[in-house]
Amino acid sequence: MAFTDASLTALRVFREVAERGTLTAAATALGYTQSAVSRQIASLERAAGAPLLERRHDGVRLTSAGRIVLRRASAVVDQVDAGARELAGLPDEPSTVRLSWFPSAGAALVPRALAALRVTHPAITVDSREGRTPALVRALRAGTVDLAVLASVPPFRPPDTETPALELQTLTERSLHVAVPAGHPLARGDYIDVADLHGQSWIAGPGSAAGGGAGDSTGMGAWPGLDERPRIAHSARDWLAKLSLVAAGCGLTTVPASLAPAVPPGVRVLPVRGGPQERRRLLLARLPGPLQEPVARLAQVLRETALTP
Repeated sequence: MAFTDASLTALRVFREVAERGTLTAAATALGYTQSAVSRQIASLERAAGAPLLERRHDGVRLTSAGRIVLRRASAVVDQVDAGARELAGLPDEPSTVRLSWFPSAGAALVPRALAALRVTHPAITVDSREGRTPALVRALRAGTVDLAVLASVPPFRPPDTETPALELQTLTERSLHVAVPAGHPLARGDYIDVADLHGQSWIAGPGSAAGGGAGDSTGMGAWPGLDERPRIAHSARDWLAKLSLVAAGCGLTTVPASLAPAVPPGVRVLPVRGGPQERRRLLLARLPGPLQEPVARLAQVLRETALTP
């Protein structure tokens, strides 16, 4: 059996599995049974003459052959979909840009950038979605999004080790801050001394004892580097839930400085002095290669918006 015998359905299923990271998640997204997804993957592997996925306890990982097939599969599926739209008289795909972003970017950066884009380039349509960093990277690799806004923490490693390496551009690099209840004693000044963070109660994401996550909503938590085991009083995945708990006087949490304009009433966001400075980078990620003009326009607006206080 030759790879040219691979069905379009199998290519679509494979791209979905590559993006979602598990057969179960892909089956749910496609409305298939897991066994149907497994059959499609098996048929594609027979056509390719090589294993395309490495089955692991936490999902699947693309093999070297799988990465090659994914690039080709994405191109084929996109071309078929573009042809279908053209036949149906719908707008061509280059006028639509697919953007993904980590949760807290949706609080300020993304809405501001999309509003600016509507003013300067109203013909460009943006479809966007939120996700955690691993899912955003898989979507880029699968070709189902064009750009991804990621957050990075020291030591600022690449978001994955696949080849070719993703192209990363730093939009901003800012200090990590602490959100405190407006009525808290620490809220009286213009900054917090790191020594005053000892013994505080913290609000963090599930399984996170520190504020050094990989840029997801669960990354907010206790101040990194405390010489004590922080007391996690409340655990919440959603960033707005964390800040609402802060407003209610339930504890403190870390926040990127970029989130300060979006905090709810009753919360002050303050810098921390003393000890190592905790930095966070906001990154724009994409696959290497030339950009279509609408994608380049959105990338430019995101860069400009990130630099605007």
